[in-house]
Amino acid sequence: MKLLPPCRGIIFDMDGVLCDSEPLIAEAAGRMFREKYGAPVQPEDFQPFIGTGEARFLGGVAEKYGVRLEPAADKARTYAIYLELIRGRLRPLPGALDFVADSRARGLRLAVATSADRVKLDGNLREIGLSPTLFDALVTGSEVPRKKPHPDIFLRAAEKLGLPPADCLVVEDAPSGLQAGRAAGCRCLGLTTSFAAAVLTAAGANWIAADLEHARLLLGKLDIPRPAAGGVRKS
Repeated sequence: MKLLPPCRGIIFDMDGVLCDSEPLIAEAAGRMFREKYGAPVQPEDFQPFIGTGEARFLGGVAEKYGVRLEPAADKARTYAIYLELIRGRLRPLPGALDFVADSRARGLRLAVATSADRVKLDGNLREIGLSPTLFDALVTGSEVPRKKPHPDIFLRAAEKLGLPPADCLVVEDAPSGLQAGRAAGCRCLGLTTSFAAAVLTAAGANWIAADLEHARLLLGKLDIPRPAAGGVRKS
């Protein structure tokens, strides 16, 4: 069996991987819709648009309720509400801090690639206690022409890391992100923090783990096309 090339870099999605900000951004967006448009938006309305970037996150729900957005102003208001909501409430997901530290200690190059805007990326990293200096590259949705499930954001992250995509592991929680990672030519680890394992496997995950605490078992085995036993299973 042909072995995969060694993994030299890890590209983390942010929401559902390093932290779980989706309920808070949905709360912020829902508040924006209610205060400006009087629309009875529900948190579950945002579920189909997770991982697609804030423009689509807001726009998809606006279409459902027949709202004509003012994109720049509405996104800015949503973020202003969001940055207030996350104070003291947003926490790193299990294992996130240790996984980043372990990966750095092993000499792996690290990136965060998120469809969200930079204001949300900076706010989240600050709140969960991860310094941007821990990462060799940070990529946001505004830097690429096409959002997930297109591969652009992961291709850009690999480029910033100075690595071919085949040498990178993408860590994602959403089907659109896994599809983007596979389309970029990366290996993909799916975390079941937002979607069921079967959904992530169907989207292209090579490995499945509950969270980064369990996925730490994978470190040190990334040059072999099978995960470590216990906690992580191969699709």
